[in-house]
Amino acid sequence: MSTEPTEPTEPTEPTEASWRTVRASVVRTGLGVGVASGAYALSIGALGVAAGLSIVQTCALSVLVFTGGSQFAFVGVVAGGGSPMSGAASAVLLGARNGLYGVRLVPLLRVSGGRRLVAAQLTIDESTAVALANEDRGRRAGQLGFWVTGLAIFLLWNLGTLVGAVVGSAVGDPRDYGLDAAAPAAFLALLAPRLRGPTEWTAAVLAAAVALVAVPLVPAGLPVLVAAGVPVVMVLRHREQPYVDASERDHHGAPEGSEAPEGHRPAEEGGR
Repeated sequence: MSTEPTEPTEPTEPTEASWRTVRASVVRTGLGVGVASGAYALSIGALGVAAGLSIVQTCALSVLVFTGGSQFAFVGVVAGGGSPMSGAASAVLLGARNGLYGVRLVPLLRVSGGRRLVAAQLTIDESTAVALANEDRGRRAGQLGFWVTGLAIFLLWNLGTLVGAVVGSAVGDPRDYGLDAAAPAAFLALLAPRLRGPTEWTAAVLAAAVALVAVPLVPAGLPVLVAAGVPVVMVLRHREQPYVDASERDHHGAPEGSEAPEGHRPAEEGGR
């Protein structure tokens, strides 16, 4: 039996008749995600002005940054008394994941020139998720999912930000209503669904502890950057753990917490 690795096969493109059904389904999904995200943008608009930004600054943040996690991080740091530079550094750390999404989307989207720049701006969690979820239905379906979702969110996210900022600025001093605490609370709400296992919980608890210790020692806004070192250290420690070959693991048992490196995992464990 040949042991030569096989090249990944291209997904089968739907026929023209079935494409109409696929297209309608992908467009509905993309627009639905866009509407939900637009409604959520009301909060970032209100929280931006509550943190001391003007309406124009809040809207510019949505247009230029255009990634919710980074925007909430920036607003949360500024609302907590941190400097804009500290907020920007936190936003960059969170937004770095979009670069990884871009690497994964390059072979699917196949764009160049000006369209590549637009695609880079639209590469966020939601557009990537819809594109990859439809990739198995054909390249066109994946590309359509990306563009419909990205453009719908960009339009409605910025519209929602504007409405939220205008309404938020009309209510007066947000501290009178306790809204100055809303930005950190909203950021925690974004983070909570990602805590899916003991490793993520351990990193979150340790990072929170480090941030609390750092609060009286460093300027406002920097504790969150110091705490960002916790997951980095955990990842580096994890990579240093020795890999045990599958045959040896079968005879002696796998050491707790060890995993095969990428590209060497057995097929039954989902490795590629």
